[in-house]
Amino acid sequence: MSKDESLLQDPGTGGGSLDGGQALGGIKVIDAATLFAGPLAATVLGDFGAEVIKVEHPRGDPSRSHGFAKDGVGLWWKMLGRNKKCVTLNLGKPEGQELFGRLVEDADVVIESFRPGTLERWNLGYEHLSEINPGLVLARVTGFGQFGPYRNRPGFGTLAESMSGFAHVTGQPDGPPTLPPFGLADGIAALATAFAILTALRARDMTGRGQVVDLAIIEPIFTVLGPQPTVYDQLGVIQQRSGNRSVNNAPRNTYETKDGHWVAVSTSAQNIAERVMRLVGHPEYIDEPWFQKGSERAKHADELDEAVGAWISERTRDEVVEAFEEAGAAIAPIYDIEGIMNDPQYRALDSLITVEDPELGPIKMQNTLFRLSETPGDIKWSGPTIGEHNEEVYGGLGIGRQELDELSGKGIL
Repeated sequence: MSKDESLLQDPGTGGGSLDGGQALGGIKVIDAATLFAGPLAATVLGDFGAEVIKVEHPRGDPSRSHGFAKDGVGLWWKMLGRNKKCVTLNLGKPEGQELFGRLVEDADVVIESFRPGTLERWNLGYEHLSEINPGLVLARVTGFGQFGPYRNRPGFGTLAESMSGFAHVTGQPDGPPTLPPFGLADGIAALATAFAILTALRARDMTGRGQVVDLAIIEPIFTVLGPQPTVYDQLGVIQQRSGNRSVNNAPRNTYETKDGHWVAVSTSAQNIAERVMRLVGHPEYIDEPWFQKGSERAKHADELDEAVGAWISERTRDEVVEAFEEAGAAIAPIYDIEGIMNDPQYRALDSLITVEDPELGPIKMQNTLFRLSETPGDIKWSGPTIGEHNEEVYGGLGIGRQELDELSGKGIL
């Protein structure tokens, strides 16, 4: 049975087997993307069994030198490159393009993040790639999408965090718009890309045909920012910065404890808000008419914050958290990474794992995104060295050691 024929079988019949016992086993992904949404999407797929081949320029992926390093080894890469087989390939040269086409022949997915038109200039656009492999899903991850007036602009997460409205609503009311100190838009886009790829593969199960995923990094973060477009459309309201407060409920803020730590309180549910006020010794607020609705409570944030903040400031963090837990109210300590790594809940969930790395020895990193009871994900190895799998992957195409050396000498690999 050919690959395309197998895709047309009834997906509801069951009785199949999983390659390697993982949910995405048997799916082959070519990760030709850089910084950071596309590569992280590939990482997520690899965590759950997809075979991911990382195609990077012979100089190496930029993420290898991004952020902190130890002994010259990039630490971000160790997480981002995990479970990937790394090959080098210069796509700007015809021989590199021909090799890429051979890699695509039996691939299910290609993820790329070049500016629109770049793949077409290299004769690697979807029209050509789908001739090689009609079932191929091509995920194109760019700042602004494949069309429109901004399509050719450089697209980074910072720009998406700015243009999506995120920065506008983040920060103190009397302060400047605030950007996150990490790749928030890229991270959200990565998860959206992984979902989009699986959606396209599901469609391929029905039709036998692949398709193009056009994902603009500005859009997923815009989606998770909530009902702002609808509110503006219907009421003309533009959400403003409110610091750690919420326009939807109160008390909701961060508060400092007696021992100099910080905690965050949430009262999204009415019964939680009532429990908080009883706990801090101010049940009288519960009988106020305005207290019965979150948006009205938010208008009285000053007095509610004063009551909650005063009570918390007289107690240590452990005392505060314990009291809230006993009262059934919602609170969390504000952790730095040390706090996360020492927290018993994270330990219970195995949210952090130790991976044996050939360059650095045992290293810790985040575990898979979620737990599956029957087909769990797995971190098999950390980010490999540049071109570590050239011989394995290209050898599978029938390219021997001598030819690999020749290609390397020409700057192709």
